[in-house]
Amino acid sequence: MAKLRTKRVYDGLSKEDGQGVLVDRLWPRGISKAKLKGVIWLKDIAPSNDLRKWYHAHLGERAEFRRRYFAELKKLPEAIAELRALARKERVTLLYASKELETNNATVLAEFLGK
Repeated sequence: MAKLRTKRVYDGLSKEDGQGVLVDRLWPRGISKAKLKGVIWLKDIAPSNDLRKWYHAHLGERAEFRRRYFAELKKLPEAIAELRALARKERVTLLYASKELETNNATVLAEFLGK
């Protein structure tokens, strides 16, 4: 599998980032669709609305977020296969809007994909 990167969507994309894939359920505030032209939006692979809201209320419980999100991802084999296939062909940068840089849906998703 080609190397996966994660990057905050507000930091912009460069050529070195390869294919950008937005992995948030909600479109990022203040970002126009034109600015993310060519970016693939896989909102169905993002945490469910319930998990997203839970995480924002429990930011300190990163291990539990990881456990719950892994459980959701295991129920999405087609989306996971699609993303893995893309990453085998080219570098993929998973884009996220969260201010949490170390533990967010993109970093947990990258960890899941690496398994």
